[in-house]
Amino acid sequence: MAIVLAIQAFLAAILALIGIALWKARRLILGSFTSPLLRLRGPPSRSWFLGNLKQVHQSEDQVIYDQWVEQYGPVFTYRGFLNSPYLFTTDTRAINHVLTHSAEYQKPAQAQRALARLLGQGVLVTEGEQHRQQRRIMNPAFGPSQIRELTETFLEKAMELRDVWAAELSAKGEPTRLNVIKGLSKMTLDVIGLAGFNYDFDSLNPNGKPNELAQAFEEIFRNPDKIPILLVLKNFIPILDTPLLRDGRGNRAQEAKKVMQRIGAQLIAEKKAAILRESSEKKDAGVGREKLQGRDLLTLLLKANMATDIPDSQRLSDDDVIAQVPTFLVAGHETTSTGTTWCLYALTQAPDVQKKLREELLTVETDTPTMDELMALPYLDMVVRESLRLYAPVPSTMRVATKDDIIPLDTPFVDRDGKVQDHVKIAAGNQVVIPILTLNRSKALWGEDAHEFRPERWENPPEAISSIPGVWGHLMTFLGGPRACIGYRFSIVEMKALIFTLVRAFEFELAVPPSEIKRAAGIVQRPMLRSQLELGNQMPLLVRRYNRA
Repeated sequence: MAIVLAIQAFLAAILALIGIALWKARRLILGSFTSPLLRLRGPPSRSWFLGNLKQVHQSEDQVIYDQWVEQYGPVFTYRGFLNSPYLFTTDTRAINHVLTHSAEYQKPAQAQRALARLLGQGVLVTEGEQHRQQRRIMNPAFGPSQIRELTETFLEKAMELRDVWAAELSAKGEPTRLNVIKGLSKMTLDVIGLAGFNYDFDSLNPNGKPNELAQAFEEIFRNPDKIPILLVLKNFIPILDTPLLRDGRGNRAQEAKKVMQRIGAQLIAEKKAAILRESSEKKDAGVGREKLQGRDLLTLLLKANMATDIPDSQRLSDDDVIAQVPTFLVAGHETTSTGTTWCLYALTQAPDVQKKLREELLTVETDTPTMDELMALPYLDMVVRESLRLYAPVPSTMRVATKDDIIPLDTPFVDRDGKVQDHVKIAAGNQVVIPILTLNRSKALWGEDAHEFRPERWENPPEAISSIPGVWGHLMTFLGGPRACIGYRFSIVEMKALIFTLVRAFEFELAVPPSEIKRAAGIVQRPMLRSQLELGNQMPLLVRRYNRA
């Protein structure tokens, strides 16, 4: 009898879970039959469960999107999880509408859960008033004057990386094959440690111990070979996100998150103590608004949180402050190292560009130019723009409509019924793809050579790109609107400091055939070797010193 009752209880629990899962997924399931997006043309679904997602995941560099644009035009739909329709468009007026109406178009709940599982409730995850509050207090840390002060740190760490590579050349001879993404990742980790938290992770030190934070990042950004079905289900159905259903990858990711939280809490405790000690030594009654000065992000956030003359409504909670630590460690570390890696790759494929860039950089008489001097180098600017256009680290993102809406269009399209439409109707719960990379290389916007690395295009950029609603350089790389990348200036100046330092010192050549390089799908597009996928992220370059005449 006891066994029968236990079996009945188990079956009842399973049925309850299925019922909850179906209730949670009801909007997705109904949307696959009732959404107004079904009037759009698009590729046939491959699966009732994953729709066309497997095609997208297996399509390197998201070229499937380019193929679908060619086949179905600039507005179409494809199927996602549980066959729900996704809106895909390269119409810049439509994209601008979605990005500027951030209250009506938010990150999908499943994406928020996936990010929060790794990073906590940081500025990348939060929505609404909480996001605006976090961003309002953090904005000053990323303004031009703050980045100007940090340029010295960028260059110091870039020169440290240069010296590490030079030592390897001395030990092994020239040219030496280096996995450049490894060194660049260490450099950007050191930079975000110092610039963000005034903490030196010392990861570039060749005699240092393996850095557990760097290892945690490696685990979080490890790219799965296949779509992780269990993870997809957990993101859509939160009740499934329990330790009992956690696989090996999930356990490792949780351990990595614990490492980031522990180090973040340690940094915050040390910084708080320093702020209070400084305040006490100056015999202040408290930390005031006028004293909200600090070179690093964490100092600014903590002083804002501790200020006695700031209204509670403008103050971040301790939890909000803690959540920013892993957020900016990840966002400020991984994207810049990946973007710089692809820039060096692009320079190996265009030797004349590399030579022309080096000639310009060597006209600067110092190894430590100011931010203004770096920004005044025209060809460096063109190279960085072109690299971030063609090799955007984050290839796409998603938004979900929180209410029914009509999205305006620049260019009318023909729907499935053969009717011409000048707008797109969308229902609450429908998802919209923000095609960063597809827009960055759209032939309709950039011309027939849109897929080519050609920095000179920035001397006279096509007029059509002025409609791209990006926050920087008529590019979608850093998005646009109220949720545009808050640290885009930080990333651009850091990347320029790296390219400035490394290209002056070294000549770079790809160590393998270009066909060996694979852009791995993931949070960011990191390089791998097709023949050595098991070794993780690699960009092997042959490096030799540049000897000035």
